[in-house]
Amino acid sequence: MPDVLLIAGVDEAGRGPLAGPVLAAAVILDPARSIAGLADSKQLSAARREQLAVEIRAHALAWALGRADVAEIDRINILQAALLAMRRAVEHLSTAPSQILVDGQQCPVGLIYPCRAIVKGDATVPAISAASILAKVARDAELYKLHERYPDYGFARHKGYPTLAHREALRRFGPCPEHRRSFAPVAAAIKESA
Repeated sequence: MPDVLLIAGVDEAGRGPLAGPVLAAAVILDPARSIAGLADSKQLSAARREQLAVEIRAHALAWALGRADVAEIDRINILQAALLAMRRAVEHLSTAPSQILVDGQQCPVGLIYPCRAIVKGDATVPAISAASILAKVARDAELYKLHERYPDYGFARHKGYPTLAHREALRRFGPCPEHRRSFAPVAAAIKESA
């Protein structure tokens, strides 16, 4: 009997925010147990993402998370940090994939498995959709914790994205340690408060 082709879908969450880490997930779905409703995490409500995340973690053959923190984002830039988080997610998989499919335009460097980047893969490839959901749910959970530590910024509401309320809080309070100093609105807030 031929070996089963194990596809690992990989995606990240958190490239656009002004604060917090970037998180990635790698997911190998079980071909015998399909999960209904998989889609790009941005197209799903928070409640639906949470439901699907429970199902994905319970039924996937393997899944793992990877992250890059704010210091890494500021040091190597957000694209490289996202690719690093993706590589870390793949490296933490408990099952070796036959192939990796990554959402976006490029694959992380240093992978030991064949990899292909697929633009809009989170909307078209179920394993990437599953990774998109796990990454988003995990990152949102981290931002709720950040909100508890730094309540002035409203992280629980906007998850670090540059909303009007977040930019106003940045101007009012200056950046907290979890703000990405390499991002222009944060750098401008630092300059204003100097």
